[in-house]
Amino acid sequence: MAASIAVVDYCKGNLASVQRGLADAGFDARITDAPADILAADGVVLPGVGAFTDAMTTMEETGQADALRSAVAQGVPFLGICLGVHLLFDWGDEGQPEGERLAGLGVLPGHVERMAAIDANGAKHKIPHVGWNSVEFVDGFAGREAAARLFDGIDDGGYFYFTHSYCAVPDDTADLVATSEHAQRFAAAVAHDNVFGVQFHPEKSSHLGLRLLENFGKIVEARRS
Repeated sequence: MAASIAVVDYCKGNLASVQRGLADAGFDARITDAPADILAADGVVLPGVGAFTDAMTTMEETGQADALRSAVAQGVPFLGICLGVHLLFDWGDEGQPEGERLAGLGVLPGHVERMAAIDANGAKHKIPHVGWNSVEFVDGFAGREAAARLFDGIDDGGYFYFTHSYCAVPDDTADLVATSEHAQRFAAAVAHDNVFGVQFHPEKSSHLGLRLLENFGKIVEARRS
């Protein structure tokens, strides 16, 4: 039997594309909004497009947030995509009144901030950042087993599809796997033990994105075995 992967439905988009990408790679991926399904799954994917505050409010109210924290604590492989990677961190202020912040899942130390619209040379850049951009691995990437497995078969500098106005800022640089640049250099991928996150959308990133989803499924399979 294929590994079961819960694609968490918290009313924030792209669920079917993520589910289909995992299913095409041979994994039993199912969209669910039930905390019990999250806890029972061999792996969890948290996709999404939208605002940090709306997403966290929904997940806290439905019990999904506690289920996700429990799954991570039990060592279940976890992949956050776009908004999903933001939610892994301690806090964000998107959708909050000026000067206020909201707690995230707190799985990784760090926060989420709005991207800069002007680069170091004074050139203006459109926000949100939308489109294809290269992803560069950080120094020492090849020696980090979990991160290397997620990007197996994917070359440094490969292009992925982004659409976002905010980016994660990890407190621990050891959690940073890859970066990209749009007015500023920002975290494109993070990893810590069983937790992975990507700012880009693998489900919209052609063959490289599908390879990453397949790699995540293999990580799930390996842990179950």
